[in-house]
Amino acid sequence: MAADGQCSLPASWRPVTLTHVEYPTGDLSGHLLAYLSLSPVFVIVGFVTLIIFKRELHTISFLGGLALNEGVNWLIKHVIQEPRPCGGPHMAVGTKYGMPSSHSQFMWFFSVYSFLFLYLRVYLLYHTWSQVLYGGIAGSLMAVAWFAFTQEVLTPLFPRIAAWPISEFFLIRDTSLIPNVLWFEYTVTRAEARNRQRKLGTKLQ
Repeated sequence: MAADGQCSLPASWRPVTLTHVEYPTGDLSGHLLAYLSLSPVFVIVGFVTLIIFKRELHTISFLGGLALNEGVNWLIKHVIQEPRPCGGPHMAVGTKYGMPSSHSQFMWFFSVYSFLFLYLRVYLLYHTWSQVLYGGIAGSLMAVAWFAFTQEVLTPLFPRIAAWPISEFFLIRDTSLIPNVLWFEYTVTRAEARNRQRKLGTKLQ
């Protein structure tokens, strides 16, 4: 593991199958942490799946915030231009700059789950502790700013957005005024099922 300003690379690194994430050969902890570093991919897949099946504006806004967060991270990296630890041993990473850590910033934006995620970025020599820390600070600030923007600016507009023809075409919906969405969906589905069952029974008589 590399501390700030130090460079002690293992003899060789190997990638996780079908990804560009690398870990020290023979390091079981590094192997596990390499899989854990794929968490943003799983988060994005989860968001896209939820949006496809639910079409809810708050979920779409949340994903938009994550995308904006990544854009801000890219901009900061190219302004600061701090290299990755040890001269950048990972040849397959997307950018040569490491400040701030986009993985760190993404996970801080998403949840407090980030502690293990921050540790693995240093353990696998993708970032230094300072890069991870500043990524966490940037992600936290982005999360607060986007949450405030969503609540104060976007949420009042959601009913109007949901009424747009394109929103109706894609079945986009706004549930911000419904206190218990799960119970609402359950009762509406149950009532509709009973109604259709009664109609079906009438036709069969």
